[in-house]
Amino acid sequence: MNQRWQNRPEGSNWGDFGPDDQLGRVNLLTQEQVLKGVREVREGKVFCLSLPLDMPGGMVLNPRRKPPRLAATERDGVPYMNFSMQNLDPSSIDVLSDDQVTLSLQYSTQWDALAHVGAQFDVDGSGQASKVYYNGYRAGEDVLDAPDHEHDDNGCCGASQSFGARKLGIENFAVKGMQGRGVLVDFVRHYGHERTVIGYKELTEVMDADGVQVEQGDMLVLRTGFAETVLSMKGNPDADTLHNSGAVLDGADTRLLEWVTESGIAAICADNYAVEAYPARSQGDKKSLLPLHHHCLFKLGLPLAELWYLRDLAQWLSDNQRNRFLLTAPPLRLPRAVGSPVTPIATV
Repeated sequence: MNQRWQNRPEGSNWGDFGPDDQLGRVNLLTQEQVLKGVREVREGKVFCLSLPLDMPGGMVLNPRRKPPRLAATERDGVPYMNFSMQNLDPSSIDVLSDDQVTLSLQYSTQWDALAHVGAQFDVDGSGQASKVYYNGYRAGEDVLDAPDHEHDDNGCCGASQSFGARKLGIENFAVKGMQGRGVLVDFVRHYGHERTVIGYKELTEVMDADGVQVEQGDMLVLRTGFAETVLSMKGNPDADTLHNSGAVLDGADTRLLEWVTESGIAAICADNYAVEAYPARSQGDKKSLLPLHHHCLFKLGLPLAELWYLRDLAQWLSDNQRNRFLLTAPPLRLPRAVGSPVTPIATV
């Protein structure tokens, strides 16, 4: 019994980490799990796992998400880029550059917050479904609707207290730190760069072939080759080519979803867009278009990450017959946001 819900979705872990939990499976990133990651550091070599944040370029992947717009900050209409401070003090020798950016938080390399995907579900046994998120947090109460007006001049939403994720925001992951042991599964080595739908059978075959094992609290990192195709397009992505590129998980494979639950992994990080095939295979009358998102974000509180860059790390790990590393990937500590850019770092 919980103050927000009486019924929890079948197969969920709502309440298992406490009635007010906002971390879900991220709770499994314990101190011991960080130490497991640290023990994988033998060379001190670092890999950046982020795309440039202006990639993929354009709005082909998602017409809602705009590429970043970089601009100088201004004072009294004057842009502060190569600005001579003599304008303020004739004796000054200083030159100042100062900038700002407007970007969609999930345009490029990113984390999904648990407030990113919810579902219509009957949490109180009334027979009426309502919009809810992980652990029963409710739309309109805990995740507030967007206002009808534009942002104000103070840099936050006008009426900022009436918008965004009051619960389950991305800042919870930032405070946690998102550090621990990463485990790489390299689909490119087995399937190349073509589009391949990966179910439980294909995943476990690749893991067995490469000697990959995951334990509770590990962050599963999936190389599909999609981000490499994005980079090859140099900011001018072709929709048809991308649609037929890279491996994607089959979110409609119930055995795969069961494996995600049973494995105890704390997160899934992929170099593709959406991690799973979209739209998913038919699942009957009432369905989720993103069943892996539904299972992970909504039921388990297991975050997903997208559009990471993994080629260089994967090559080094393969050359050294390894698949584990220290992963450090905190998002921005931006209150109420439902996603965030991230610059993940792998240390080996």
